[in-house]
Amino acid sequence: MKANVVVDNIKNNEIPGEWGLCIYIEYGDKKILLDTGASSLFAKNAEKLGVSLEDVDIAVLSHAHYDHANGMEEFFKINSKAKFYLRDGCAENCYAKKWIFSKYIGLPKGILKKYSDRIEFASGDVQIADGIWIIGHKTDHLELIGKREKMYQKRNHKWYPDDFSHEQSLVFETEKGLVVFNSCSHGGAANIIHEVAQTFPDQKVYALIGGFHIFNKTEAEVRDLARKIKDTGIEYVCTGHCTGKQAYHTLKEELGDILCQLKVGLQMEF
Repeated sequence: MKANVVVDNIKNNEIPGEWGLCIYIEYGDKKILLDTGASSLFAKNAEKLGVSLEDVDIAVLSHAHYDHANGMEEFFKINSKAKFYLRDGCAENCYAKKWIFSKYIGLPKGILKKYSDRIEFASGDVQIADGIWIIGHKTDHLELIGKREKMYQKRNHKWYPDDFSHEQSLVFETEKGLVVFNSCSHGGAANIIHEVAQTFPDQKVYALIGGFHIFNKTEAEVRDLARKIKDTGIEYVCTGHCTGKQAYHTLKEELGDILCQLKVGLQMEF
């Protein structure tokens, strides 16, 4: 399989970046798009990188936040065939909230109704093609992370700490082991590795790719996460986006050669 980073925070020479993520993946005869970034930039970058969005067979949304979903309508305009897989916990209800102040950070308003014929909601562990799976969280009490991060869902005019029931991992079976994509890892990067290992007990989790949402964490917290990741025995980690520059350098000190940095145009092969 091959993966090409279409959008990330870090630009590649003349190909710009933004606060968002989009990754194009080729696996066997399938072409998969993970996320669509925070704007239509993913489409412009895809053209520069030689990625044909018209030929994408399957699209997957990692979670219901704007910086991964805002390009969805642009994708639907370009591609007329691919189903777009969302976790069944996705709704237009995600907010950042502090005290009485709130800011909508969710899906484009109206997208679920307007493109209902293109959207598939995944529940549990779903095989979307041979060797390709999407799985939701299996870790308890993730609402505690939502509360800590000041992320909430608004349901029936009430506020609830986000439990990230809208977040999912995209998993590929390869000769090296399982390759896992989770774009922001809100549920915890180490937790996600354990979740995938639990789901596939007879297979090795080889790689984790995506943001870790630790740009706002202390050095001690980042080092603790790095040790938890290392303890899983994973052999390849590639992170960027919401990991943050300083946190990445701290992770590098702890994880060494198994860590690489996401950036626009980065190509990975497994």
